[in-house]
Amino acid sequence: QVQLVESGGGLVQAGGSLRLSCAASGRTFSRYGMAWFRQAPGKEREFVATIQGSSGSTYYADSVKGRFTISRDNAKNTAYLQMNNLKPEDTAVYYCAAHAKSWVVTVHSGYAYWGQGTQVTVSS
Repeated sequence: QVQLVESGGGLVQAGGSLRLSCAASGRTFSRYGMAWFRQAPGKEREFVATIQGSSGSTYYADSVKGRFTISRDNAKNTAYLQMNNLKPEDTAVYYCAAHAKSWVVTVHSGYAYWGQGTQVTVSS
């Protein structure tokens, strides 16, 4: 079992930056692939970025590539999402998720563990 707690959301102007954190419980954090998804009102939950547990390989949605960076600190059991050059269309609830598979997963159905979400609002 893995419990995930997000933090770092808030209100920011377009062009600004935020860093989200996802603190995970458990002693085997490095074995889990971690990801960020987001869900805007009236829309489906969408993949943002993921980072593998062992290799640290990263993958991004095209909409955030070049602006967002996912990272992890296995010693702190924490994953991060650095968001730069934020746009109003980035406004959503951002969720941290984890899976124990050895391959890359970019669909929400592939993740067994979820945080409660943190709101990110970007004003124009």
